[in-house]
Amino acid sequence: MANITNNTIFDDVFRTMLEKMPELAVPLINEIFGTSYPEDIEIIQRRNEHQTKQGEIITDSQLLIAEKIYHLECQSTQDSEMVVRMIEYDFSIGLETMEKEEGKYRMYLPHSSILYLRGNKKTEKLTIEVVAPEGETWEYKVPAVYVGHYTKEEILEKRLFFLLPFYIMRYEKADLETGNQELNKMLEEYREIEERLEKEFLEIGKEKEYRDLIELIIRIADYILRKRKKARKGFGDVMGGKVLELESDRLIKQGLKQGIQQGVQQGMQQGRAEVIQIIKLLRQGMTIGETARKLQLPEEEVQQIWKETEGFVK
Repeated sequence: MANITNNTIFDDVFRTMLEKMPELAVPLINEIFGTSYPEDIEIIQRRNEHQTKQGEIITDSQLLIAEKIYHLECQSTQDSEMVVRMIEYDFSIGLETMEKEEGKYRMYLPHSSILYLRGNKKTEKLTIEVVAPEGETWEYKVPAVYVGHYTKEEILEKRLFFLLPFYIMRYEKADLETGNQELNKMLEEYREIEERLEKEFLEIGKEKEYRDLIELIIRIADYILRKRKKARKGFGDVMGGKVLELESDRLIKQGLKQGIQQGVQQGMQQGRAEVIQIIKLLRQGMTIGETARKLQLPEEEVQQIWKETEGFVK
C-alpha cells in the first residue's frame, strides 16, 4: 500500500486480525518488544480516529495489554514518510491518554512498530530527531519489522502466526508457472504450514480460529497469485481443502435445521461433495453461470453457497 490510508486487501487482513484475532498479535509483540506475555493474556481493543496534517482521518487499532498501549501499523513497501505519520499518530494517542501526576501533566507514548510486508532490509528502527527550543534533542524511534526476515521454520517455532497471511508475498516474483521447482517448494511449505495449524487449532477444538486464519491466508494468496492459475489452483488444493470440508459441514447442518436437506446419509454426502466442488470451481476463476451449467444446478443455489462461504472479510 503506497499510503497507509488506502483501503487495500493487505490493510483489510491486517486489521481483521488485530480486531478479530488479537491473541495472534501477542507472540509478535513479544518478538518486537522483548516482552513475555502469555497468549491468553487479557487484551482490550482500542480504536481512535486521528487527523493528519494533510487533513486525512485515520482510524488506527491499538491493543491495551498489561496497562501498556501497543500500536501496530503495516506497510506493503518501504515509505520514507511512514515514520512521520507514526509520530503523528503516537502523539495523538499520547494526548488522548495524558494524565496529571503530582501536579504535572505526563504524556505516555504507545509502544509502536511498523510491519513491512515486502522487502528484506536491515533497518531495525526508524527515527526522528526532535529538537526542543532550548536545543535539547530527543530521538523518536519506531521498530521496523520485515516479514521477509522470517523463515517458515522461525514463524512456526516462535508462533508468529500473525505473519502467515503475508508469507506468500515472498513468492510474488517467483516463476510458479513454467518451472516446477519454485512451485513445488511453495506448495510443500504450505503443506507444512497447514499441518501445523491443524495441530495448533483444529485438533484442540479451535475450529473457528483455524478456519478464520486459513481464510485470511487464502485471501492474500488469491490476490498475489491472481494471474497465475496453475499456482493458484495448487495453493487452493493444499490450503483450501480442509476449510471447504468444514464449511460444507456447516452448510449441511444449517440446511438440516431449515428442513432443506434430507436427513439421510446419502443426501448429506452428496450435498457435502457438491459444496466442495462449487467452491473449487469458483476459486479457479469460473463464473457463477459457468459453474451452475457445469454442475447442472440453479444459478441461485450456486450464488447462495458462494455468498455463505466467501463472506469472512469484506
